[in-house]
Amino acid sequence: MSTWTPTVFLDPASREPVYLQIAHALMHEIHRGRLKPGDGLPGYRSLAAQLGVNRNTVMAAFRELQAEGWVVSAPGEGSVVADRPPTRVPGEQAPAMPMGFDLGIEGLPVAQKERADLLKVASGIPDPRLIPGAALARAYRRALTLNRQNALSLEDPQGHPKLREALANMLAGTRGIPAAPDRILITRGSQMASFLVAEALCRPGDTVAVEDLGDRRIWEVIAKTGARCLPLPVDAGGLCLDALEALLAEGPLRAVLVTPQRQYPTLAVLAPERRTRLLALAAQHRFAVLELDQESEFQFEGRANAPLAADDAAGVVIHVGTLSKIFSPGLRLGFVHAPLPLIARMRDLRLAFDRQGDMVLERAMADLMEDGEVARHLNRMHVVYRRRRDVLCAALLRELGDRIQVEAPQGGLALWVRVHSDLDVDAWAARALAQGVAFQPGRQFAFEGGQVQGFRMGFANYAEPELEEVALRMRLALPGAP
Repeated sequence: MSTWTPTVFLDPASREPVYLQIAHALMHEIHRGRLKPGDGLPGYRSLAAQLGVNRNTVMAAFRELQAEGWVVSAPGEGSVVADRPPTRVPGEQAPAMPMGFDLGIEGLPVAQKERADLLKVASGIPDPRLIPGAALARAYRRALTLNRQNALSLEDPQGHPKLREALANMLAGTRGIPAAPDRILITRGSQMASFLVAEALCRPGDTVAVEDLGDRRIWEVIAKTGARCLPLPVDAGGLCLDALEALLAEGPLRAVLVTPQRQYPTLAVLAPERRTRLLALAAQHRFAVLELDQESEFQFEGRANAPLAADDAAGVVIHVGTLSKIFSPGLRLGFVHAPLPLIARMRDLRLAFDRQGDMVLERAMADLMEDGEVARHLNRMHVVYRRRRDVLCAALLRELGDRIQVEAPQGGLALWVRVHSDLDVDAWAARALAQGVAFQPGRQFAFEGGQVQGFRMGFANYAEPELEEVALRMRLALPGAP
């Protein structure tokens, strides 16, 4: 319920009775959304005093509003906007809020309302229901109260020093990166990190090599700088370096975009000899290696591979990561570890549109990392997400085993499922959406948008019974299913 007293404007030149002016003014504010269902309205005395009219005049206006169904009143509880007020205001002909200017460019398609029971397994995200809310709340409260002056007055577009220090320790301890706090910039999610990197690094006419299959969102970010993306194939060993060398023979590159730990979306791991060769080519030809690393915290079996940044002796790797996959995407915390000149340029660019991030949240996250809560949460989530991975793989093979091939990945929060050639993946995805399941067909990751006999789906954000339901609905969406 609103805690603000709405201001009502009257027209002294109007010939309409004052009580109707008041009623119609409140109807208009409800109609245009300024007052919403359940919002409280001011009392008779306070509104009469505000407008300089008699209390009985206001009472007459409210009786009119009640009679027309705009407000409801209860003795001793005042008046509130009705749950379903009328959709038209007497005498009002034009739309409540037209747009009086042209956008000048073609807009994005309007998002359609999703069905309430939709199971969205389109990408690998953590389960926000498992966030350690009590620990996060304590850390946030501690950051806000015990460090109030620093938390609320600190201005640093590079990110809170405590979080940059905690991240440097984490990168050194768990990923083998010789990290330093001054080489880290904190962002509002990895998408913002990618945007700042692209803006700081690329110029119109530059060429950036990207993986195909890959992440279209990052391609679009790069393209907005005026640079062009050129696709390189991937196979079971990750990015194909022969194709990269052929591209280098045609001209210089500004950067190569790569996901070496788990290729996005196929989950292929970059082969050791390709890692060495890629770093050598970058040093020789002086191009940047933009390394996206978003799920390395989740390694269920086997030995995790070190990021390229751990072996970067020439200063060519830009390492982009996220903390959002640990707790929830809603926390919007990403980071970049890169050479100092690039960090300085990104810092200046950020000042143009976002002076800093959430200093209180960043300090709270630093505390959670320093006191071990993040590590403990990850240990708990390893058990939960590994079980969910196994349940979904088993359910998919049970329900769809004659149409797909899937192997449980050693880490990460998503699967790459290969589909037999006789099945149209795109049509299947459309029918699955009608059944209440959303997954990502491989066409979405193809540089040229061609057909791909595979799809990506996450398993971490739903409990086991929900994942079983996902597989069942996907079977019902197959051609010829009853």
